[in-house]
This record gives sequence, C-alpha cells and structure tokens, in this order.
Amino acid sequence: MDASLTRRALIGGSLSVAAAVGMPAAAHGHRAPRDVAATRYGHVRGRREDGIVKFLGVPYATPPLGALRFRAPTPPRPWSGVRDAVDFPHPAVQAPGGEMGPNGNGRMPAPSEDCLYLNIWTPAVDRRRRPVMFYHHGGGYMIGSGSATAQDGSRLARLYDVVVVESNHRLGLLGYLFLDDLTGGDYAANQGMLDILAALRWTSGNIENFGGDPDDIMIWGESGGGAKTAAVYTMPAAARLFHKASIESAAPLRFPTRDAATARADRTLHLLGLTRADVAALHDIPAARLLEIQQSEAANGVAPWGDPDPLPGFGAFVDGHVIPRHPFADGAAPWSAEKPLMVGTTRDETVFFSLFGPPDIFRIDEAGLRSRLGGTYQGAELDRIIATFRRSRPHATPAQLYFAITTSPIWRDAIKIAEAKAAQHRAPVYMYQLAYRDPTPVPGTDFPIGAPHAADIPLKFATTPGDRPAGERATARKMSALWAGFAHDGHPNAPGLPRWPAYTRRDRATMWIDATCRIVNDLDRSERLFWEDRA
Repeated sequence: MDASLTRRALIGGSLSVAAAVGMPAAAHGHRAPRDVAATRYGHVRGRREDGIVKFLGVPYATPPLGALRFRAPTPPRPWSGVRDAVDFPHPAVQAPGGEMGPNGNGRMPAPSEDCLYLNIWTPAVDRRRRPVMFYHHGGGYMIGSGSATAQDGSRLARLYDVVVVESNHRLGLLGYLFLDDLTGGDYAANQGMLDILAALRWTSGNIENFGGDPDDIMIWGESGGGAKTAAVYTMPAAARLFHKASIESAAPLRFPTRDAATARADRTLHLLGLTRADVAALHDIPAARLLEIQQSEAANGVAPWGDPDPLPGFGAFVDGHVIPRHPFADGAAPWSAEKPLMVGTTRDETVFFSLFGPPDIFRIDEAGLRSRLGGTYQGAELDRIIATFRRSRPHATPAQLYFAITTSPIWRDAIKIAEAKAAQHRAPVYMYQLAYRDPTPVPGTDFPIGAPHAADIPLKFATTPGDRPAGERATARKMSALWAGFAHDGHPNAPGLPRWPAYTRRDRATMWIDATCRIVNDLDRSERLFWEDRA
C-alpha cells in the first residue's frame, strides 16, 4: 500500500484489516416490477440479489461540477421513465485505491466529481417502514466510499429486516475548502457535510418507497465516518432527519475553527498560484490538479488547520451556521438531546496504524517502549503512565503496552462523549469496546493483530467470511445483532446476550464485545483515572 495513502487512512475506517466478502457484479436481464421504486425525482430500478433488492447509484443531488464546485448541493434533476440503479456509482475524488481499501475487487468506477449518489439495500420494495441504518463511510474526510467492500449492507438487510443506506459525498479539498470569508461570495461551508445533509433529506423524503421508515433513521459510522456522525449530531438542520446515532472508533470532541479553515483556504490558493481575486478560476482547474495539491500537503506533513494535527487534510469545522459549535467539548448539542447514542472503540486501535510499515514496532523491548513514548511523555510522567498500564495489564509485552497506551486516549475521549451525553438526562448513551482479538500474526512477526482500528467493520455488517475463526464469526453475529437491535428500538439488545445498561458516571457500564459478550463496569478504571489526574 502506498505510504501516503496509509497515512491518510489511519483514521479512515474504510480499510478493514479483516478479509471481507467481495461485491458481486451487477446482474442484468429481466427484473420484476417490485424492483422499481418511486422517488420525488423519478423512478429507479434496482436489482434483486442475495435475497434482497439493491439500488446502487441513486442520485440525491445535482453533480457539483463547474460553477457548482465548493457550493451547497442542489436537488437532483428530475427524469422521465425508469432509471437503472444497478451498478455502484463513482466515488468522490481521492487518491487511487482509497475508495476500496485492501479488499477492493476493482468493480467500482473511477473517482469523479460526479459522486452525489446513494446505495440502498432493502429486504423488499413494499412500504413496510423498516428501521433505516444510514452509514457514513470512513476515510478521515479524505478517502472512502459508500460502496466499499466490507460495508456491503446485504446481510444486515436480510438478517435483521432493516434498510441500509450509504452515501458518496465530496471529500478533501473539494469537500471542505472554505472560500466564503476570502471572497464574500456565495460559497458553502462544510460542503461535504452539506452533501450528507442532502442525502439525509433525500432519505427522509423517499425511503418509505424503498421499504424504510422515515421516522426511524439511525446514523452511524466508524473513524472518519464516526467524526461525520458527530458532525451530523451537532448540525441543527439535521435534527429532524434522524432519530439515533452511533459514533465508532472516533472521539471528535472539538473541530477546527472558521478562522483556521479560512487560513487553510488562503494557503491553498497560494499553492495554486492564485490570489483572492482569482477564486473563480478554481471552477476550471482539473480535479487532478486539486488532488495533487492536497496530496502534496499531506506528504509534507503540513497540518491542515495550523494545529499540531497528525493527519493533514481537510475536514469538518465550526463555521457558526452549518456546524455552530464543537461536537462534545462543551456538552452535547441540545437539539439532539432526545436522540439515543452509542459510542465506543476497539481494544487495540493503534495496531492498525503500524500494519503497513516496518514490523520493528511489534518487537520492541523496554528501552524501545520508552523511546517511542518519549516524544509525548517525559520524566516522571513517562514513568507513571508505563507503571499505570503495567499494573492494569501485568502480562503485556512492551509492544502490547505501547499499543494500549497509544490507544487509550481514543477511549478516554469516547468516555468524555458518553459523559457529555449522559449529563443531558434526556436519552440514553451506550458504551462499548470491541474486544475480540484476531489471532492472525502481523506479517513477519508472531504478534497477533488483535482488535485494531477498522476491525469492527465486517463484524457489525455481518460480512465476515465463513472461513474466518469461529470466535470471529460468533462476534460478528453478536455485534451485528446489537447494532440492528439499536436500529429497531433505540436500545442495543439482542437475543441471548446480556442486557446492555445505559452508561452513567456512577456505573460506567460498558459492553465487552467478544465471542462471549459481558457487561463491565468502569472498564480500565485505573487508566481512566490516570487521564483524569492529568487533565
């Protein structure tokens, strides 16, 4: 995998470390009338396959081309007759390969600015008003696709009688370059998030014709998709369009500011050789050139907002209108107070970040542990954090301690999200940790992959292949059932599993998700207290 792609994918979630089932090729030929659904803009024909109906590439907005670049999306143009929706649509402009992840099968069109489409998986076109699971793909706002391999919605739809919806939307520079304060023109803020808002509006207005319930929509996403979910949870205009949410392997307490986004845009113009007076020229610059500038910035390690951000790139920011506040740093948004929330992480998040580099990190000794942590912690604080984690994990190797310590801040911030939501006392929040550990060794080592970032994707989508270990398949059955249970009634319960209590500061109940699930109160308490004392 290309090193720059790996860097951008660290918070992506579109790259599953577990093998995933391939996406089947489009089937052509005769289709029954029940494979046709009406939308407000025209009729679409899906394809019946895998015991469900798939509508792939349904337009939810007008292509943002030419003068529509960097502007808010507009509704799709109506069409006459029946439009085929049987093949995956173009993913957004991004680095080659990012849209599929390492399990990609090459059956997706090339990235394009003409990307504002939905994929829908439904048990039947029968107006039965099933729960809708609206998934935001990962990729850290930079890569990914609503058609990525591991997140195929077929099995969720078939096994749990839900409708799964996934969108493609503008990413990176094309999705988040903020020009309005430089020009005084009619440019959008957070246009990539406005795309998602438009996709939610389309879903609310049309999904009943696809067998879904517009009054029962769950938004969810992993990593970059979790950050997008947090952004939607914080957008007033989205409040009436969804009813519950799940933020997975992402803990966005704060977003960059409007001033920082403006400074980022000013720098981008400079790199393109443009002044503020030349902004209209951006409409005609080839997308490949814009991507080149974006990639160059990432490769040079230039922080996107003037912050010490380890992942350069464009993304959601507090603009004062579309996103008027930070997601959870100052409490949870009041307009989402009535909406149940799930939040959690995997047990070994940061293992993923090292999978595509040299394997030396997986063999470090005590001196190597201290050296690698020394850039963040020094002196007595370094001694204290190592001692804290060694007491809570007495059998861990230095490499295991390293990954536990570097994963812990993600868990710490997920706890802060849960605490902010619980403090509203209006709707429950449920905390989890994916603990199933894949025994497969990291290539070139005897270090087991464990439960890294993105390991949850095929598990919650129930796409884990039949040749995977029995424990992994059992975990997939449980995790997918819990997420579907949350979609059905706002409470993540499933037959045969422990009842999942809401998270409170008193009990801190957490679902430990494994081949055998259990409830743990105040998981890793001593580690949590370390961070509280450090704050």
